[in-house]
Amino acid sequence: MNKTGLNLARRLFTAVKPLLEERIPHIMERAAVGLVGEGSECFGFDDEISRDHDWGPAFCIWLPEAELTACSSRLEDALEQLPKTFEGLPTRLSPERRGGRVGPQSIEGFYSHFTGLKTPPRNWRDWRGISEAALAACTNGEVFQDETGIFSDHRAALLNFYPEDVLRKKIAARCMIMAQAGQYNLPRSLQRGEYGTVMLAAARFAEAALSIAFLLNRRPMPFYKWACRAARQLPRLGVEAANLTEQLSGTRWSDPTEGIPAVNAIEAYCASIASTLRNENFVSVPGDWLWTLGISVQQGIREPELRCLDVMRD
Repeated sequence: MNKTGLNLARRLFTAVKPLLEERIPHIMERAAVGLVGEGSECFGFDDEISRDHDWGPAFCIWLPEAELTACSSRLEDALEQLPKTFEGLPTRLSPERRGGRVGPQSIEGFYSHFTGLKTPPRNWRDWRGISEAALAACTNGEVFQDETGIFSDHRAALLNFYPEDVLRKKIAARCMIMAQAGQYNLPRSLQRGEYGTVMLAAARFAEAALSIAFLLNRRPMPFYKWACRAARQLPRLGVEAANLTEQLSGTRWSDPTEGIPAVNAIEAYCASIASTLRNENFVSVPGDWLWTLGISVQQGIREPELRCLDVMRD
């Protein structure tokens, strides 16, 4: 039987749902239940190594803040009566084992933890304040039930992804970083034999290269720990970005037979990004030098204040 955290959470809730509906029917009628948030299990990436901390059968119960406050003691009493183990594993629904990641949570508190907002973002400034990793974390996982739709409506608004102007700002910044770190500084540092700088440039380039693949797929990139694995699930560019990251990480830069092919691979990926930007009408300018293309992407932003910000920062 599949014992990944998300599957365990789903099966645990299915098993205890009748008990909760019997003991706290009115609360369960209003609650959204699922597993979303921080932790590898919410992305479906947990494995044997993941089980050393913050792992085990559990789920989240989300209610509006005022409702959670009013029914908190009754909800906690009902949770206390549930089995402490499930499929041979200790559950994490007792207060001391939740770690702030599972169990009862207010809808407003859950989303504000990640976005800084108790409501869905209303304008470009709100959206710009939400990092890709935070957006990925509060829209991952699965919602098992949500009769009122309050939690899911907020989730759907975030899943709509960054508005066009904010998306352009992020893409422009990624282009600039990729150009500066990968197309310019890395090969020059390689020629000088400055391998520490080469490593830093390669890492900076790789993170931007992964991020732009997610952005062009209109999906948020998760915390760097899971970025390569998640990239392989993208419909386009993701496998290419992940493979390039793996290649750069294993390159012996002092060996020309590895260093030169890695530089060529960087240029090939940048050419793919340039072609995609033109095909999707982000730019019309020719060439593969992403510095020029990044400036052009930013010039297409409609909001004047956003368009005038430092092009290298999103």
